[in-house]
Amino acid sequence: MHDKLNEECGVFGVYNTKSEDTSKLIYFGLFALQHRGQESAGIAVSNGEQLNYYKDEGLVQEVFDPKLLNFLQGVHGIGHVRYSTTGGTTYENAQPVVINSAKGQMALAHNGNLVNTKELMGELEAHGATFQSSTDSETILKLVAKNNLDTDDVTEAIKRTMSVIKGGYSILILTPDKLFAFRDPMGLRPLIMGKRDDSYVFASESCAIDSIQADIIRDVRPGEIICVDKNGIHSEQTEVTSTHICSFEYVYFARTDSVIDGLNVYQARVNMGRKLFEESGRKADIIIDIPDSGTSAALGYSQASGVPFNKGFYRNAYIGRTFISPKQDMRELGVNFKLSPIRQNVEGKSVIMIDDSIVRGTTITRIVKSLRRAGAKEVHVMITSPPVKYSCFYGIDTPDRSKLIAAHKPVEDIGIEIGADSLTYLSHEGLHACLSGSGLGTCMACFDGKYPVPIEGIK
Repeated sequence: MHDKLNEECGVFGVYNTKSEDTSKLIYFGLFALQHRGQESAGIAVSNGEQLNYYKDEGLVQEVFDPKLLNFLQGVHGIGHVRYSTTGGTTYENAQPVVINSAKGQMALAHNGNLVNTKELMGELEAHGATFQSSTDSETILKLVAKNNLDTDDVTEAIKRTMSVIKGGYSILILTPDKLFAFRDPMGLRPLIMGKRDDSYVFASESCAIDSIQADIIRDVRPGEIICVDKNGIHSEQTEVTSTHICSFEYVYFARTDSVIDGLNVYQARVNMGRKLFEESGRKADIIIDIPDSGTSAALGYSQASGVPFNKGFYRNAYIGRTFISPKQDMRELGVNFKLSPIRQNVEGKSVIMIDDSIVRGTTITRIVKSLRRAGAKEVHVMITSPPVKYSCFYGIDTPDRSKLIAAHKPVEDIGIEIGADSLTYLSHEGLHACLSGSGLGTCMACFDGKYPVPIEGIK
């Protein structure tokens, strides 16, 4: 069993003002977003008149090679890396989704998840629509195409679509001559805009914009629809009542070098570590991290407490995040081979181990045991988020609530079960304080069950 919340997806798009190696720029952008999804990858490009695309299961560097990138000639394009949240791991569910509508070709790349997909698919099927995949992404694109029949303005078609879809999403849509970027009205999923010379770039994280040496302009605003075409950039703002950026972007998902909605991910994690010490006051001989998302917080805890930080584990760089492999037996192997304790750093010592979250409790139990085998005298587990008690429905593939250890066990019992000498979570108030610099409200539904977009059957 894996012990992390599952990733969502990553999107990347480029609108070039001149013919450039668009597919290669997208490749580099997707490579920087690989941590957001490792099941499939795809690129769609436009030469100004028609779309061409390729997608397949696998990592970015496995799906694309120089010959294929040269084949994908285009001026504008979008790309996608995927971890399945709606629909299984199949070629059909890989993105971008591409359709031939009555008004022409369209391609879509989507990060997030809708909560009313079944209802929307049923309505489309009742009007004769057929589906090639089981994803909400195809549903969104076909809604846009349907609404586009009533208007020649794709922005208006997107606006009408946004009025009926519910959930968290950041989306790029490519037509032969335009690129559209839009974000759900609550801002649950991130989307950033940049510029490279006279070309516009969009990405799930700023690290991808940095990777192609583009300049960050700003975040796409919650509820904003941006269109880029030969006449420049155009923005339209839909109604926004409240904003709720996903807290787990900062706790775990995003790359440490990213900035999301004005908040530096590295600094947010350092602050989580500092806040953990402020709330707990615990000291020990050494502080160690579970790399990589626990590293910044461990440094923050060390700075605040004065307890020295040292590496407690060797991380095998050739094994990805343990949950990424869709086969359960492969997840098990990934956990076993991913982290090896550095005996000389932990033997005979009281250890504070910093991690970002506990989901099922299986992986961290094995990690604590491995530290005991390496000679650690005491193992105190410190978590940089509150207990995960509820499932997410906005683009994170969380287990059923019955499998979330904190949903049915108090903190003290969890600590006993994982074999720790103590277990401490960051408080809800502490995490809120660490994320206050984002400028948006924060979604904490996986911790407190307060869903900003109502979920049918869940109070």
